[in-house]
Formats: sequence, structure tokens, C-alpha cells
Amino acid sequence: MEIIEVRRPGEKKGPRALLLFSGGLDSVLAGKVLEEQGIEIVGVTFRSQFFGAEGAIKAAQELGWPLLVVDISREQIRIVEQPKYGFGRNMNPCLDCHGQMARIAGGLLGKYQADFVATGEVVGERPMSQNRQALSIVEKLSGIKGLVLRPLSAKLLAVTLPEEKGLVDREKLLDIFGRSRKRQLELAEKYGIKEYPTPSGGCLLTDPGFSVKLKELLKWRGKLLAEDIDLILSGRVFFEKEGLIVIGRNEQENENILRKALGWDVVITTAKIKGPLTVVRLKETVRKEAVSDGYVEEKDYGQGKRSSDLSRVGLLFQESRKGAQENDDLEKLLALQVIKKACLLTIRYSKARSQQQAEVAILWQGKSNRKEFLRVEWEKYL
Repeated sequence: MEIIEVRRPGEKKGPRALLLFSGGLDSVLAGKVLEEQGIEIVGVTFRSQFFGAEGAIKAAQELGWPLLVVDISREQIRIVEQPKYGFGRNMNPCLDCHGQMARIAGGLLGKYQADFVATGEVVGERPMSQNRQALSIVEKLSGIKGLVLRPLSAKLLAVTLPEEKGLVDREKLLDIFGRSRKRQLELAEKYGIKEYPTPSGGCLLTDPGFSVKLKELLKWRGKLLAEDIDLILSGRVFFEKEGLIVIGRNEQENENILRKALGWDVVITTAKIKGPLTVVRLKETVRKEAVSDGYVEEKDYGQGKRSSDLSRVGLLFQESRKGAQENDDLEKLLALQVIKKACLLTIRYSKARSQQQAEVAILWQGKSNRKEFLRVEWEKYL
């Protein structure tokens, strides 16, 4: 976990709340309701491979609030692997995730001299993750019972410690309930808030297409690694017993998947005609220590460093000649069924598929080779 102080809070002068802040309308309104009571707001937002913090950073700057960005990439992966309270409609473990965020914010109360944690949650707004039972579970997971305040629905919930201590006036809190946004929109007009993200959020775990790929990835390796997740974010993805194949659909995706390629990955493209770039990650090449903590040691492609330069890799391909740098290891690699399939799929998704024969260039750990295939071999993938 890494904490980035986008804007560090100053000297404490009165009651202070750490607000779980997404930059969305509900979290902005929760902060404004408390701010009206003279409570200082310090935003706490989170980022991982599944969601970013850009919206929260922009909103906090516009509101003039201090903001802490907490990177929970590793923690998020562990939750997705084994959520205590299961998933939502897709691969989104919302209860575990919200509970984790509240727990982390609770752990920061002392460091930032804050009195309680606030959230923009509204009772009944999301039937599965914001009903009364769900909100109770989030507070239980937070480990700071009585210190989680929901200003927008506080009057519908039990009295919290900051209310009992007189830090917050309960009468000035709200009783918003349900999925209607009418009252939030009225409050937005009252506070002069004109721009805010849609309430749908930006978490990849709620995306049906990505969730299918992530579920397959977990089944394929038996564990989620950050580098694997990075790789499947772009392109066409194929899970084979021996390896993972990802094929770019355009130049931008070619750039993206090349940027995520590791030093031991295999890179393939068509040799004589412009086409997709394919990365193959062999399952057996991941080190045991990497599997233990969810991260592979960063190692750039071909030189011990990552490379996102398509032109550089293109030059390596152009300089290669069939058999020019042959060696036993590369020949054994080319004999793997997953590599052959990756070569044929690369041709299938290029203009070369209309030809009677086609050639691919293969790059692996600085070694290159070319391989010819006949139309009858890739025809089954058309």
C-alpha cells in the first residue's frame, strides 16, 4: 500500500473527517454537508489496476480539499481472489472492497489527526451493496465501529460516536433513501455543483467483458498476478494450457500489450505485411517468488527492461532472417503448440490471411526467427 499526498492537510483547527472520496456526486455532497458544520474535509481516494483516482483528484482540486491517494493494487487483487462476502453481478466484491477502504481510512485517523471517517453511501441506492445490512458489514470490516458516518442517510441509521460527542449536529444531517437522484440533484444546485461523473462508476470489475476475462485468468493460473491483469486489459485474449495469448487489434493496442510484455514473453507479428502484434506469456516462466505475492519482478522486454517502442521492436524483426539466430532454446519454443497457435492467430487477424502462405517474425529474449505457414494451417481459425 502506498499513500500519495496530493495535497497534505494543514494544521488541525477543529473537527476533521477523512472522507472516502471518489469525486462522484454523492461523495462531494457528503463532504459539503459536513463542511457546512465547520468540519474540515480531507479526501481519501483509492486506485488500483481496476480503477483510477483521476476524477477524485480533479474534484478535490476544484473544491480546495486536501487529498490522499492510496494505491491498493496488491490488496485489491487478494480481495478479488477470495472475497469474504462474494461478488456482485460481475467480478466486483463491493462489500469487501468498501470495507477495506473504510478500514484503511480508519487506520489513517491518527496519522492525519482526524476524528472519524465519512462516506457518500446512501441507504437503498444500490440494492446489493448499500442496503442496511451491507452498510453494517462495511462498518464491521472497517474495525472502527461507531466512527463511520454517512451524512446523506445518517438520520436513517444508528447514531455515531462523532454525533454523540457533539462534533456533528445530527439535525443537520440528511435522510436520503433509495435510487432516485432527485434530492442529490437539488443539493448539487444548492451548492453550485455543475459538473460531476455519472453514478455508474469506473471500476473495471463491474464490466461484464473484463470480468469474463478475469475469471478465465484466475482459472488459468489459479492465482491473479498484477502483470497478467495488465496484459489482458487490451486486445483479443486466448487462454491455452501452456500459455496466455494476447493479440492487438490496432496500433494503440499493439503499443499497450508490448508495454506490458515481460522479458521472458514471446512477441510475434507478421513478417512481410503490417499486422497485429501478439504477446505470448508461457505459464511455466513465472517465478515461484512472484506467484507468492502477486507481483512479478519488473523486467524489460529483451534487454531486462520493458519497452513500449514499436519501432525499436520492428527494427529487430526487420533485421531477423529465417534461421539467422537459431538456437536450441528458440527451436524448442517454436515447437510448443501454444506458440504455433499464436502464430496462426496472428496471421488470421492480419491482411495476410487472404494469401496462400504467410510468414511471421518471432522475438524472444533478444533472439529472433521467422516461420512460414500455409493457408490450410490458419484456415480453421477464419
